Amino acid sequence: METVTHGGRTTAYERAGDDRDGSRVLYVHGSGADREIWRAQLDDGPHPAIALDLSGHGDSEDVDADAGYEALSAYADDVLAVADATGSDVLVGNSLGGAVCLHLVLERDASPTGLVLAGTGAKLAVMDDLRTWLDEDFDRAIEFLHAGNRLFHDPDHPGVETSKATMGAVGQAVTRRDFETCHRFDVRGDLGGIDAPTLAVCGEHDGLTPPRYHEYLAENVPNATLDVLDDAAHLAMIERPAAFDDALSGFVRELGDGTHRS
Repeated sequence: METVTHGGRTTAYERAGDDRDGSRVLYVHGSGADREIWRAQLDDGPHPAIALDLSGHGDSEDVDADAGYEALSAYADDVLAVADATGSDVLVGNSLGGAVCLHLVLERDASPTGLVLAGTGAKLAVMDDLRTWLDEDFDRAIEFLHAGNRLFHDPDHPGVETSKATMGAVGQAVTRRDFETCHRFDVRGDLGGIDAPTLAVCGEHDGLTPPRYHEYLAENVPNATLDVLDDAAHLAMIERPAAFDDALSGFVRELGDGTHRS
């Protein structure tokens, strides 16, 4: 683990595969998660990889930020600090992490070589019942999110218990802030301003950010393509790591030879 200090706080990240070929990829996790969702990409991915813990997650210090734009901006600061420290070329964001990456390219003039939006959307409304449970019954919220065809297609996947434990460790306050930040996020009118070649990738069974969210991204981001992965839900990088890595590798390869097209 390495750290970078910025804005009075320390952000933790992990890097791996410096001996691998190709662009350096920075992975950004989603709500109530940490960098471990990218373990397969860190350990066995096709490209040099960096994965960070957003503020208040994993090994990173928390930030005093209200849910919504303030938290989104603070998380964007985390990503920028790590990207600058590591010389990352490609941004990959899952769910809330995708919202952070969209914020960076639309409002911070970030210019990644490529942008991968995985299990995310231009608008990330959260159902009212889940918002209530996140306030009043955190255990119920965790169980709901880990039922079939939400975070995982297969509720018996070995990653489910790890994911539950991680969400519990992140804690109710930060996880609630994450989901509320997602709920207030909406950049549907701004997608035409994205210059970076973009890949929208999701699991076919994702009930949290379904394929239609990614179809919308592919249709409205100027230079975007879509890839839907079989037998996976929201955390396709865990359920189908080889398929996810193949989609990413193909996208990055096209960036390198200039053939990416919508």
